[in-house]
Amino acid sequence: MSVQICYIIGAGDNYGLDFVPQAGDFVIAADGGADYLNKQGMNADLYIGDFDSVREKPTMGDIITLSQTKDFTDTFEAAKKGIAKGYKHFYIYCGTGGRFDHTFANIQLLSFLAINNKRGYLMGQDCVTTVISNSNISFDAGCQGYISVFSYSDTAAGVSIKGLKYELINHSLTSTLPIGVSNEFTGIESTISVECGNLVIIFPRGCMNGLRLGPG
Repeated sequence: MSVQICYIIGAGDNYGLDFVPQAGDFVIAADGGADYLNKQGMNADLYIGDFDSVREKPTMGDIITLSQTKDFTDTFEAAKKGIAKGYKHFYIYCGTGGRFDHTFANIQLLSFLAINNKRGYLMGQDCVTTVISNSNISFDAGCQGYISVFSYSDTAAGVSIKGLKYELINHSLTSTLPIGVSNEFTGIESTISVECGNLVIIFPRGCMNGLRLGPG
């Protein structure tokens, strides 16, 4: 059975909407993401936001208008709707570039998804950012390029990195020492795991087809 995906399109920089929704998938336009979808001739299953960054506010379809005075970003609100519909896998497009505070907010969203047993992927220009929590992620032998691993907890304990150029076995990473930057794929299967804590993992966009997920 194929994994059902909730696609969220934000109002950040558009590096390409390289996806084709399949049966059971759900597409959400978060505010200005509606413009990107419209330009590509695509429709959303849900339009949500305060619509302060959209050129033309949607008038047809399922639309939720949010107040400009709110606690969460439009993208976070979109993810909450996806969660309510039962989705566990979230691909976030147009969620980087532009304002760095919104990019960082989306990394926090990835962490929120991870600790709630969901999977989120923030699609950048050349890379993908994800977060794992008390779990693992594996890449097949065909992956190439750099991959970086950072603690998103004060201390991430029981971190193991196998199959990459620089390996770790049952190590602790902290949020103040970026020793996991610029690791490299080596042409063999690789696995990153953490027993207790959250890890931010940044890897080449071309490796999306080569990853496998552990429980979490």
